[in-house]
Order: sequence, then structure tokens, then C-alpha cells
Amino acid sequence: MTAADEQTPVSTETTTDPKRIASTLLRYRVLAWTTGLWLLVLTSELIARYGFAVENFKWVEPVHGWVYFVYFILTIDLAVKVRWPIMRTIATLIAGTIPFLSFFAEHSRTAQVKRDFHLA
Repeated sequence: MTAADEQTPVSTETTTDPKRIASTLLRYRVLAWTTGLWLLVLTSELIARYGFAVENFKWVEPVHGWVYFVYFILTIDLAVKVRWPIMRTIATLIAGTIPFLSFFAEHSRTAQVKRDFHLA
């Protein structure tokens, strides 16, 4: 190791490349909306099943489960790249489990990331 190598700082932070942040944010936004919509469909299915004894839509539950799983992964990916605190990350993940909340969380998180990283 040379003296020049010792003076070069090693960067341990994640990338702050605006293009990568923007593409990660877009993926998060699409899945936040998709998860919110499937959660509304799931809620309707549960009301139909338990309120009106309609048993035709049992396939909605696993579809919503897989959509939420992808939302979970993409939210973690965004949280790591933009360095969200753990509580903000957890709150954003929980937002995908409460009807209508994912839409509001997506809006506020998107505005915050755009503001922090100067995205258009």
C-alpha cells in the first residue's frame, strides 16, 4: 500500500446518483399504488365473503400477498438508497397494510425524496 492509497478516503455511503434514485423511486411509486389498489380489492373481497357469503374471489388474497411482498422489497431498496431512518421505513411498510394509507404515504415519501435529492 502506498502513501497515496492511505490518503484516499473510502466511501461507505450508498449511491446518490439522481438517475438511480429516480428509477428506484418510480418502482416504489408503482408498487405503492398497486399495493393500495389490491388492498382495496382484498377489503372488498373480505366484505363480500363475510358479509354476503360470496366465496368466488379467494384468489385475491394470494395475489395481494405477492404484490405486497414486491412492495416490501422495493420499499426496503428505496429506504437503503435514500438512507431513511428505521422508523420511517417501518411506517412506510405498514402503510401498505392499511386501506388508503399507501396512497398518502406514497405521496409524502415521494415529495420528501424529490425534495431531498433535487429530482424534478
